[in-house]
This record gives sequence, structure tokens and C-alpha cells, in this order.
Amino acid sequence: MAFSETASKEKKSITLTSVIAAVFLTGFKLIIGFLTGSLGILSEALHSALDLVAAVITFFAVKFSDTPPDEDHNFGHGKIENYSALIETLLLVITCIWIIYEAVRRLVTHEVKIEVTVWSFIVIVSSIVIDFSRSRALYRVAKKHDSQALEADALHFSTDIWSSSVVLIGLIGAAFNFHYADPIAALIVAMIVLSVSYRLGKRSFDALVDRAPQGLHERVEAIVKEISEVKQFHDIKVRESGPNKFVDLNIHVDKSMTIQQAHEISHMVEQAISGKIKNVKVMVHAEPESH
Repeated sequence: MAFSETASKEKKSITLTSVIAAVFLTGFKLIIGFLTGSLGILSEALHSALDLVAAVITFFAVKFSDTPPDEDHNFGHGKIENYSALIETLLLVITCIWIIYEAVRRLVTHEVKIEVTVWSFIVIVSSIVIDFSRSRALYRVAKKHDSQALEADALHFSTDIWSSSVVLIGLIGAAFNFHYADPIAALIVAMIVLSVSYRLGKRSFDALVDRAPQGLHERVEAIVKEISEVKQFHDIKVRESGPNKFVDLNIHVDKSMTIQQAHEISHMVEQAISGKIKNVKVMVHAEPESH
């Protein structure tokens, strides 16, 4: 059930480019933020720094989650991806607390002096372009390999697009001497990030407590119903671990069948489910049909 070597290399490659992009954006925003005194840009720099940490976490999560099952981890290492997503959520919340505190402080104390230069706009527009490129690439690979860690990383970069757009609006306001637009923009950034944090945290927590993935039970049911050799089925149990899914179920077959025939039907059910659902490990228990 482990990923192929090609898939693993593709996931590592896309996360490495994300780390490089995050390093560039964080440094660029910090320099311009300190030079201009823009809280909006500094909050974006912290957001990008968070993306850098998240990208590094994702890189190692993807690397180790693809490790095959071993004697101590019989179901593989997929939950490392779920833990990485939860850590990213906590980092997002901590960053938001600082942004909200600093924005409110500046609004209350009226410390909103900002020097808007052409570099202020260059750094934000560059950020939007890079974030758009990164998020699309990450979402494509995340969907291809059903990776929650990559999806979380893509969500980070896509959130940056919206938050950078808000900061851009704040800078335009500051350019027209409406300096309060900057801390207000920072507050909006924080609200956006908190919203993303909730979604990331909920999904990673659901996976860690083995909550059934939404819609997976129904998909398994629909697949098994199409197999005429299965007279009845019950006790479908589903869970996920990183990009991997696990399905257990009981099927009833004609009681006149031999053990070999019942085994072949069980194998047929496993293949049918595996053929329509990616990264799934199926365990089927066959029972004689009861009248």
C-alpha cells in the first residue's frame, strides 16, 4: 500500500519548492515591512514565516509518512501527515493572536505611521503571484496523491493570496493618507487565517480520532451492492491515516460455497473497492448466508 517511488519523489519535490518559495517571501516581506513600518506587510511576513515552518513540517511529514508499515507501525506512518496539519493549525492560531494584539494596539494608540513606497506594492504583488503558482501546484499533487499534508500546505499558500490582497488594499488606503487601513487590513488577515485554522484543525483532529471520512462509507456501500455474489454485507468500518484509507466489512455468501470460492469473492470485493478508491487497504470477512 506504500506509495510508489515516483509518487514519493513528486511529493517531496513539490514540498521542497514550497520551502524555497516561503524562504524568499518571508525574507522579502520582513525587509520591506521593517523599512516601511507597515503592520500589514509585517503580518504578511509572519504569515509567510508560518508558511515556511509549515512547508518544512510538510516536507518531513511527506517523507516519513510514505515509509512502509513495519513491526512497530502495522498500519503504516500516514498519521504523521495528520499530526503535521494539527501543528500547522496551532502555529496559525498563535500568529493570529499576535496580529490581532498589535493591530488593536496601533488603532487604540494611533501609532499608524507608514511609509508607503513602490517596494511595498512590489513585495505584495510578487507574493500574490508566487502564492497563486504554489497553491495550484500543491493542490494538483495533493489531489493526485490524496495527501492531506500537501492539501494543508496548499491551503496556507492560497490563504496568503487573499490576505495579501487585503494588505494591498490597506497600502492603497495608506497611500491616500488613510493610515488606519493598514491595521484594519491586518485584522482582516487574522480573521481569514483563523477561519483556515478552524478547517485545518477540525480535519486533522477528525483523522487523529479515527472519525469516518465523509462520504467514504457510502462509496463502499455503493461498490459492494454492485457485486451480485455478495448476498448481504454489514459492519462497514472506515478510517483514514494521512493519505491512506482503511476499510473493514463483513459479507455473506452462498453457504454451499467452498472456502476457496468464498475467498475468491472476498478478493473480488477488495479489488472492486481498491479499483475505485485511491490508497485504500481493504479487509473482508466472509460468512455463510443465513436464511
